[in-house]
Amino acid sequence: MQRRIRKDVSRTPYYEEYAYILDVLPFAPPRVVSRTRWQGPIAQAIGEDYFTLLELIPRPGVSLEIGERVFIGKGRRDKVSKILGRISYDDLTATAKDELRRIVEMIVEKHEERFVKFFNEAQPLTTRLHSLELLRGVGKKLLWDILKEREKKPFESFDDIKARTRLSDPKKAIVERILEELTGNEKYYLFVRWRRPSF
Repeated sequence: MQRRIRKDVSRTPYYEEYAYILDVLPFAPPRVVSRTRWQGPIAQAIGEDYFTLLELIPRPGVSLEIGERVFIGKGRRDKVSKILGRISYDDLTATAKDELRRIVEMIVEKHEERFVKFFNEAQPLTTRLHSLELLRGVGKKLLWDILKEREKKPFESFDDIKARTRLSDPKKAIVERILEELTGNEKYYLFVRWRRPSF
C-alpha cells in the first residue's frame, strides 16, 4: 500500500543535522549491497529533528556506539562517511527496533521546548479533527481543556501541561505518536516529516 503523507505548507527542503545510532552492522545486508554495491559496515540511525530513519557508512577505523549522537549535516563529518539514504521501519534490524523507543524518548526529553510548543500552537486538521486529537488519550473533552488552558497562558513544560490538564503524561503521548508515525501507515504526520514541520 502506498504511504499517505499529509501535505505540508512549506516545500522548503530539509536536512537532518544530527542522528542517533540505533544499530551497527559489520556488513551491509543484501538489499544494500544490491542497491549500492557497498559491502562494508553500516549503521542504522534516526534523525534528531525529523525522525528520519537512515542508513549510514561510518568513516574507516571509526567505531559507532548504539545511542551515540553523530553529526550528519553538511560539512566535515568526524564519524560518518556517507548517508546511504532513508529506510522504512521494516528495514530496521531487531536491535534497532528494540532501541527505537528509548532513543525517541531521549530526543523528546532533550527537545521538550519544541514539543511543548506543539501543544501551544497545534491547529485543526479538518473541520472535525484537531491535530491534538491524534495524540493517544486526547478526546474531545480533553482537547477543549487543553485549548482553554493554552488560551489563558501558554504551556511552559510537560509538567505544566500535566498540572493544568487531565493529560497524565504529555511526553509519553508525544513518544507514542512518533512511534505510530514511524511504524504505521498514518494519514497525518505531525512529527515524522519528509519536509520541514510547520510548527
